[in-house]
Amino acid sequence: MLFPPVCGGCGKPGSRWCDNCRRSVVFLTEPLCEVCGIPLDAPGLCADCQRARPRFNALRSWSAFDAPVRNALHRLKYRSDLGLGDALAAQLSEFVAALNWPIDCIVPIPLGQKRLQERGYNQVALIARPLAMAMKIDFEADAISRVRETRSQVGLTKLERRENVREAFQAKPKRVINRIILLMDDVATTGSTLSSCAEALYAAGARDVFAFTVSRALTRHGLTSV
Repeated sequence: MLFPPVCGGCGKPGSRWCDNCRRSVVFLTEPLCEVCGIPLDAPGLCADCQRARPRFNALRSWSAFDAPVRNALHRLKYRSDLGLGDALAAQLSEFVAALNWPIDCIVPIPLGQKRLQERGYNQVALIARPLAMAMKIDFEADAISRVRETRSQVGLTKLERRENVREAFQAKPKRVINRIILLMDDVATTGSTLSSCAEALYAAGARDVFAFTVSRALTRHGLTSV
């Protein structure tokens, strides 16, 4: 009563993810690239996937990286609103279930040690764990690790992003061998980090890797969310 929760999307007190923000999520509209999930004018593969197909089977994003989801992710990431992950996972589980992917575990993209020490938590895991619980599948928090520190991907070109994360990850065979994995991140821009992690998962014996993010940054592709 004295300190009610605040909505991560709009700041309104009373809940961590209010009904208005729930209804205001900006979704990506079909048709989407069959692999990376970016909106297209016609069904098929986007030009980037035709030139260099990512290592994951397919990537889909729940929303466009726009308000109110963008506000919520920033609040979770930079303001330590740890309970917000549970609130978002409740809505995300319906979306992921509708994809009908035969996944049996969820693996979050790992943070580097320096960033993890600074922040104290992996914001992706805070959403991925309750999502796995809601879907009644395994959650493998440390199935992947970063074997070298990387630069922030912000401001880098697609090629620079790909080189920045190349061979930066290693997966644990005992956690992933012969499993169909949902690899999860908060925001996808070019998909380079997800592709590099998928490469590590396949090298460790994963049977298949699908990728999922809460949001997709569309402006990087010359697109808008409306």
